[in-house]
Amino acid sequence: MCRRKLVGARVAMAILSIALSVTGASAAEIKVLSAVAMKPALDDLSREFERRTGHAVKTDYATAGIVRDRIREGEAIDVAIAPRSAFDPLLTQGRIAAGTATVVARSLVAVAVPAGAPKPDISTVDALKRALLAAKSVVYPDPTKGGATGIHAARVIERLGITAEMKPKTTLVPGSEYADVLAKREAELGIVQPMVVMGVPGVELVGPLPAELQNKTDFVFWAGVGAAAKETELAATFIRYLLTPEAARTIKSKGMEAGPE
Repeated sequence: MCRRKLVGARVAMAILSIALSVTGASAAEIKVLSAVAMKPALDDLSREFERRTGHAVKTDYATAGIVRDRIREGEAIDVAIAPRSAFDPLLTQGRIAAGTATVVARSLVAVAVPAGAPKPDISTVDALKRALLAAKSVVYPDPTKGGATGIHAARVIERLGITAEMKPKTTLVPGSEYADVLAKREAELGIVQPMVVMGVPGVELVGPLPAELQNKTDFVFWAGVGAAAKETELAATFIRYLLTPEAARTIKSKGMEAGPE
């Protein structure tokens, strides 16, 4: 880590330590509404934040599109976490408090297979196309449900020019249920978020999609304080905690990249 980043990390930790020292009798609860892709990391981070502060974190997960719609329709939350495609409209409509939007994680879209199954070559665009065409069955999230992974998977398949060939052998699931489908060997190949399938018995990652087919905009996860938040200071403290080196290690252990570049 360069000196600038090291100093920045120490400053962030110092600010967080001061903020977290104000605990005790006034324990509060923050409501977090997050895209489901963040669940593996956020569950661990929320527990640690609760342990350190004595404050409660109540987290609800949904696909990115549903997170956007619930907040846009007026649901009161303290912290929103979503990929940029869902987060930007909330900023535009004033549903996120000005000056609180922060990048907390980044992700790549990947391919997974049932454990023990042959891992196809997906190292190039042409190799991925051949792997998809060769698979007897494929699973990924239903793009009509608003999840960024499903939308991107459909766009990749369209870009490869194989939409018609893939349609009859594709299973679409509402959200992250593709992990169960692969574990049960009900599909030969899945287009997935790594953090969803890491550690799931019966599922193995093949690797990320080729760089040319990655979406480096929508798979940047932003956090912000809700414009109508009840616990604005605690919500801001929680977001700062997500930027600490300790949180970064947890995020990386779950298959994502941490924080701003």
